[in-house]
Amino acid sequence: MLNYIGYLIFLLSVALAAGGVVLSSKLRNRYRHEIFSTLLYFQVFIFTFGFYGIWGQVVIKAFLSSYISAELLVRFSDIAMLLGLPFLVFAWLMLLQFSFGVSGRKTNNWFVLWFLLLNFSVIFFVGYFIAKTTAVKPISLLKYYFISMHFIYSIASAVLVLFPGKGNTVIHNYDSKRIGTGILFVMVLQCLPLLFYDAQPAVAIIFTLTFFAGNTFLPVYLNYGTLFTVFSSMSTKDFSFEEFCKKFDVSPRETDIVREICNGLSNKEISEKLFISLQTVKDHTHRIYIKTNVKSRVQLIYLVKELKIL
Repeated sequence: MLNYIGYLIFLLSVALAAGGVVLSSKLRNRYRHEIFSTLLYFQVFIFTFGFYGIWGQVVIKAFLSSYISAELLVRFSDIAMLLGLPFLVFAWLMLLQFSFGVSGRKTNNWFVLWFLLLNFSVIFFVGYFIAKTTAVKPISLLKYYFISMHFIYSIASAVLVLFPGKGNTVIHNYDSKRIGTGILFVMVLQCLPLLFYDAQPAVAIIFTLTFFAGNTFLPVYLNYGTLFTVFSSMSTKDFSFEEFCKKFDVSPRETDIVREICNGLSNKEISEKLFISLQTVKDHTHRIYIKTNVKSRVQLIYLVKELKIL
């Protein structure tokens, strides 16, 4: 039974990884912005580690357990996990680079150099400690390495997104709050199972699911939940409400409805004020959402307020 569950989780992991990469690639091709190239690299590196570092352990134990001793198998598994950590380091670097870009900040080559130097020094220390001591189980050391470093870089990324710099941010403030909070939430979901992990299959399955599902959060949200108006080349300075409606092909009647939505009126109140049926208001509202690429009244109001056109 456990084997069948393992096959199912593996197929789900492949689907999630493929979905994350495809969605990130779509974003990069559609908007041609640097942050989406960085997001795509993050997806590639994090899922490479997922298959090498997580599923690779399963493959090693499945195919080599009959040919080598249990002690050598554990040693081989630990070394393979250690060799997969560079993928994780580059994934964290891409996550930070993405967060810098989203917040309107810029990094330089020195930041990248020092980041890599620091993290590869930590990996070297972890490897040296594993080779020289038997006081601590290697899997425990690797577990706490992942938890601590993932915690640090997730917190740093979330702070960068939640508190933008003085430069031009490339996403809406509405989305910054949700992306920053989402990064923290995903980190907690991924680290919690590891805190209780001690070779239990059930905990390993939970961690694997949260790892692959959690790392698809950014491309999924940016494809289906965000306000992409900020990627427009049109300046928001002196951006009038009429220009806003013209840009998004909002009709005169839809323009009236946008105004009333931003004034806080309900659909019923709008229908009564404009002398149109409730269904007509709903139809117009639905078309407005499609044209402005928002998903709710709240997002529409945030969009209009952010552009300061009403």
